[in-house]
Amino acid sequence: MQTSGFVLLGLLSMGCAGQKPGPGGEQPARRIASAFLRDDAGYSVGLATFSSGDTSISLAISTGGLTPGPHGIHIHEHGDCTPPDFMTAGAHFNPSGRKHGLENPEGPHDGDMPNLVVKSNGSADTTFRLRAEAIRPDSQALVIHEAADDQRSDPAGNSGRRLYCGVIKRD
Repeated sequence: MQTSGFVLLGLLSMGCAGQKPGPGGEQPARRIASAFLRDDAGYSVGLATFSSGDTSISLAISTGGLTPGPHGIHIHEHGDCTPPDFMTAGAHFNPSGRKHGLENPEGPHDGDMPNLVVKSNGSADTTFRLRAEAIRPDSQALVIHEAADDQRSDPAGNSGRRLYCGVIKRD
């Protein structure tokens, strides 16, 4: 009985030899940064976590208290979220000097993302895939705007005022 257990264990380990763990053989993602989102009154309104896999970075975001529909969401250049307008976060992260928008032929900024779609109850729980260039080792900010990003117009896609902001802190 014990011998057959060793044989089965040996066969199982041979079948897995050389394959990376996780779906599709990819290494499981590891968290590399996070941002606690706050509104202009300083209340905690959500959490964003950044994870790195073999080939990309993902941003998982969970937030609430927003009006339903699309909202612009961007990575900004400075890790400073001073209320009430969060202008201390600076412009969109754009070291490559490109134009704004995922649909702009001269874009996008490194910090540009698709719109965050908020459900009818005011919440949003979603994941975005980002280019590796979107996150740098020093501090940046994640900002959610009041309106949809048109994905074309410079410098910010007409996405309106900054509603939520969170300093991105590396783990």
